[in-house]
Amino acid sequence: MRDTPVTRRQMLVGAAGIAASLGGCISTSPRPPGQAGAGAGGGGGGSDLESIKAGGSSTLFPMVQRAASYWASNYPPTDREYWGPSQYDIETDERLADYWASKYGFEADGDVSPPFEVSVGLSHSGTGLEKLRDQQIDIGNASASAAAEFPDASEEELSNFTEHVIAVDAQPIVVSTEIYNAGVTKLTAEQVRAIYTGEITQWSEIDRYDGPDKEIQAVGRAEGSGTDTAFRTNMLGGADASMDGVDARKGQNQQVKTTVSNSNNAIAYMALAFTDDSVPAIELEFDGTTYTPGENLSDPSYPLARDLHCYTWEGTSKKEAAFLRMILSDFGQQNFVEPEGYSKLTDERQQKELDKLPEPEA
Repeated sequence: MRDTPVTRRQMLVGAAGIAASLGGCISTSPRPPGQAGAGAGGGGGGSDLESIKAGGSSTLFPMVQRAASYWASNYPPTDREYWGPSQYDIETDERLADYWASKYGFEADGDVSPPFEVSVGLSHSGTGLEKLRDQQIDIGNASASAAAEFPDASEEELSNFTEHVIAVDAQPIVVSTEIYNAGVTKLTAEQVRAIYTGEITQWSEIDRYDGPDKEIQAVGRAEGSGTDTAFRTNMLGGADASMDGVDARKGQNQQVKTTVSNSNNAIAYMALAFTDDSVPAIELEFDGTTYTPGENLSDPSYPLARDLHCYTWEGTSKKEAAFLRMILSDFGQQNFVEPEGYSKLTDERQQKELDKLPEPEA
């Protein structure tokens, strides 16, 4: 079989993704220890550092890392596969990053390099927001709100977090393939609650189950992760709700997926973007309504739907605004949100989020 040729731009995107997954960031510029990038603590730009740094939630990581990969590659306007601005009613002859950066006064330097670099770290929501609070990063990616992550914080403390919602995640419940094949293709909210509070411990206690008796392995996300906070809040009634039935906790969605796919008795909650045939999502019944993966999980009434946030600190700098405007645009929603399996913002919400950003200069 003949090998398929790889283009330079495919190598650039691939290299960026590999770097992000191995090192936790891409295109990182040197910076003084403990110092954040442009806009940290100021919200108005003007920093002389050459990059901005994002980090946090593994749920948001695929979207934000993909956006950073596009930014680093700075595709020309003739590239209709990755940029092609006329497809999005954008009139420009500038490269991708040059165009978005120019809206806030940043000038291209005449080569392929973007006006400034963007790096993306991978941890979880709580860590990302703590680093943002400590001004170690510029954008804190979180799959739960700052208020939920820091329930003891005062309103004054929380007011320093500037919220930007970039997408919506319809959080599914997944099970091991063997459990799915044994008939557990649907659970009620009451059954899920009973599993995670330790009231139900055997799959034989689920009436849909038709297989050998197995103990339930309930997998949870790490405490402090946005996925865990959102699940507790929406399913169990509060961010600090007890979960005595959890057998294992994992720090990232990727680790949850690996655990469930390698098990024959597991159940887990995770971001929708990480589901596939190896970790099948099941139907969930809430108050008489059945929510089916691929059909109505994006319905506003779905109780496990949650906003996905990119927080900035004490306002939003021009550099941060340029990058976030790209993600929030029609171009960004189509190229960064949809391909990763999340729901785009409605037109009304999209405009509301764009209006939060500093006014473009051009």
